[in-house]
Amino acid sequence: MSELEALRLLTPDGRLLFSTRIARLFAYGFLSVILVLYLSQAGLNEKQIGLLLSLTLVGDTLVSLWITTSADRVGRRRMLIAGAGLMLFAGVLFAVTRNFYLLLVAATIGVISPSGNEVGPFLSIEQAALSQAVPARQRTTVFAWYNLVGSFATALGALCAGALAQALQAAGTTPLLSYRVIVIGYAAIGLLLGFLFTRLTPAAEVERRARGVERPALSDRPGLFRRLGLPRSGPVVLRLSSLFALDAFAGGFVIQSIVAYWFHVRFGVEPALLGAIFFGANILAGLSALSAALVAARIGLINTMVITHIPSNLLLILVPLMPNLPLAIAVLFLRFSISQMDVPTRQSYTMAVVSPDERSAASGVTGIARTTGASLSPVLSGLLLANPALIGLPFIVSGTLKIVYDLLLYRSFRAHQPPEERQA
Repeated sequence: MSELEALRLLTPDGRLLFSTRIARLFAYGFLSVILVLYLSQAGLNEKQIGLLLSLTLVGDTLVSLWITTSADRVGRRRMLIAGAGLMLFAGVLFAVTRNFYLLLVAATIGVISPSGNEVGPFLSIEQAALSQAVPARQRTTVFAWYNLVGSFATALGALCAGALAQALQAAGTTPLLSYRVIVIGYAAIGLLLGFLFTRLTPAAEVERRARGVERPALSDRPGLFRRLGLPRSGPVVLRLSSLFALDAFAGGFVIQSIVAYWFHVRFGVEPALLGAIFFGANILAGLSALSAALVAARIGLINTMVITHIPSNLLLILVPLMPNLPLAIAVLFLRFSISQMDVPTRQSYTMAVVSPDERSAASGVTGIARTTGASLSPVLSGLLLANPALIGLPFIVSGTLKIVYDLLLYRSFRAHQPPEERQA
């Protein structure tokens, strides 16, 4: 079956979830390019910005824990609408106040993406719904397309934000006001998402027939796993989560907002060029995600995750060592051309090794582990950015820790194949 044929198998709900993915990732890319610049113009210093970004991710962790572990019981549609409401809330509060403490409230309670990547509960619930909408052997391919359209949307959002900010400033608007317009646009997309999620049908909810299958006694599992909605899949999800948290902690040093700020400080890059840089980077990231399905079909999901990730992280370490802007952009682009091959494979692997009716919870818990890990590092990165002599160190720390993660992942899970690979 061709890559495009897998998309034709999607149900109407599946196609709608692709649409919400596009809208949401456009909003994340739209905001992330100017977020740190906006906060700086609003009067925050580097340490305050680092703390705010960390609390943004901490808040996303708590929101995701509540929503994703309840989604399969309360209803996926309801929880997605709730997440969209929190995205709208955060965008509005960021737009109307410059008060640091109110911004902390918005960052902690609402849904804001400083990285340009997925935050909040959306990804986990959507993946669970998509997993039951296609055959198991097409799951990685569908996830690859899902990541591809998201990367393209992030790229377009970054490009539009940079161009819009530059155009507004050229017309005489202050930098602060030009960035605020973009924050308002982010809030508006949160409202749009809420409407789109109301169009989901009951077919997107958990498959009730999975609840009738033979299963171990729930009393055999620790109470925590039951409360998290993982009575059978808890142990493997716990192992995966600990590793994913390390990877995300490493990635939190170089979230897109911080990389954009580094290019601005190190080379004096203006918003329009920043948007163009991240447009190209995210396009390349999307293409790398699509190629992951082809590679995984030949060498397996775990091998694809590790073998493609290590070179990507070596390139990340090289970015701050480049002596001029063209070389720094070239290495960054080369890195992004292979950087996302582990993403659809990681998502597909998680869905494959857990019980079908625990997929939202499993994706949510592993996603929360990633968000928790990522929430700890921006504040450290902010401290490094405040010292001109250490401004390139976040790239080196991130790349090194990510390589450690790759080696631990391979050692822990190389023998744990998903069902479709064991049957091949």
